Amino acid sequence: MFTMHWPLFGLRVDTPRLMLRYPDDDDAVVIAELAGEGVHDPGWMPFSIPWTDVAPPLLQRNSLQHIWRTRASWTTDDWHLPMAVIVDGHIVGVQALTAEQFPVLRTVATGSWLGRRYQGKGIGTEMRAAILHFAFAGLGAEYGASRAFADNEPSIGVSRRLGYEEVGRHLMVRRDEPAWMIDFRVTRAQWEEHRRDDIDIVGLEACGDLFGTR
Repeated sequence: MFTMHWPLFGLRVDTPRLMLRYPDDDDAVVIAELAGEGVHDPGWMPFSIPWTDVAPPLLQRNSLQHIWRTRASWTTDDWHLPMAVIVDGHIVGVQALTAEQFPVLRTVATGSWLGRRYQGKGIGTEMRAAILHFAFAGLGAEYGASRAFADNEPSIGVSRRLGYEEVGRHLMVRRDEPAWMIDFRVTRAQWEEHRRDDIDIVGLEACGDLFGTR
């Protein structure tokens, strides 16, 4: 019944190694608990919005509210798609895709995180490849954007492996200190050079009006 009125609940992207699944409320609780276990070394901040600086249990509550907020604020001209990352039946993190004025600009941006115990296993590259396949092959995107602080080597490595190019740098305030943020972009042509034939998208047709693709 929920899928009838909110078809995103039926959306997923499958690769040989993992699944991206739109989270229901049960998934959202698992995601919140995973975030509460830790996402990065507390002495370092990889996110432009320092959401992990909040201590549990408020961190878990904020995580739930964030997922709920993405549903309530969704429009075809401004949407935020958080996808639960599932490996061997376990939620290990979140891979998000966002866009503004997508029907005109055909541009998406990605953001993600993994629970600390799941890092360093190549999952980050696989989940980014999956969401880019969804964006380019599924939605018909022309550009994909990502960004990372200059000391976030894992994220930068994923971008470079998947064909992104650096297009700029700018200073941001991070924990009251200046830090360089690197902007990356991948075009459809660059993505095609890395395109895979082993990624499947399920449930997108029912969601086309939400993304403004039909």
